[in-house]
Amino acid sequence: MRRIAFVALALSAGCAPLVPSMAQAPVTADSQPDSSSVQGGQTTLSDGVSWADLADLADAAPMVVRAEIRNQAELKPERAPGLAAGYTRLYIEARTGALIAGNAAVGESLAYLVDVPLNAKGRAPKLKKQQVILFARDVPGQPGVIQLVKPDAQLDWSPALEARLRPILSAFADPAARPAVTAIRDALSVEGNLSGESETQIFLATASGDPASITVVRRPGAPPRWGVSWSDIVDQAAAAPRRDTLAWYRLACFLPRTLPASASLSNDAAARQRAAADYAFVLDELGPCDRRMNFAP
Repeated sequence: MRRIAFVALALSAGCAPLVPSMAQAPVTADSQPDSSSVQGGQTTLSDGVSWADLADLADAAPMVVRAEIRNQAELKPERAPGLAAGYTRLYIEARTGALIAGNAAVGESLAYLVDVPLNAKGRAPKLKKQQVILFARDVPGQPGVIQLVKPDAQLDWSPALEARLRPILSAFADPAARPAVTAIRDALSVEGNLSGESETQIFLATASGDPASITVVRRPGAPPRWGVSWSDIVDQAAAAPRRDTLAWYRLACFLPRTLPASASLSNDAAARQRAAADYAFVLDELGPCDRRMNFAP
């Protein structure tokens, strides 16, 4: 119990910001690990996790570890501040299986806290011997202790889930990875020489400061065409990103739902309306972000 109290204090005292969320609907299920998935960001079967869910976790996690749970203990409510209703907080001791991503020195055994939903009987699920994937960071000065990047950043391991996850981790680790989009800087729409011809350029702010822009081109008698450029060059020939890629994720999951009025560089009402319509067209083409996990604090 001293070990549990120590880890609970170490991890609860220094929680880092959680993964950004964009209007996710909570998902719940029975927590019996042998018969059904436990959705909502906890131990979850691979078919219940979307590409965007995995990208959210991968983006936030300095390390991704496969492990086997060896022991668990349920914390008393007074040792679990911020616990959501219907959940319990577990102290877990696990055996490391593999470091899937990250450069941290991971020992043979791990200890951490995780929030899981109570099962249908209102009890903590029994997770011993379950193999899981953990999205975590190490705790400085505490060898063998890790902190999940969010309280429930633990998924059921399966070969299929790991196979889906590895390309996502590789995309984030690529030095040429597309930067995170943080805001819309400017938007400008201009008419062409022909009736129905126009071009809209939307300039994006990124976390790295690197340039990014979206271009929408309309030509008479042809469907509108759009693309994204990740350089200083505004390219009319730039292509739209494929779904379930890092470029798609950066846009579909983080662009605001409407074009901010303050972003428009034109005072002309028709130009502003055209820019807003083209932005809505881009969002429609991107499709929903499709987050399925509950990213509640």
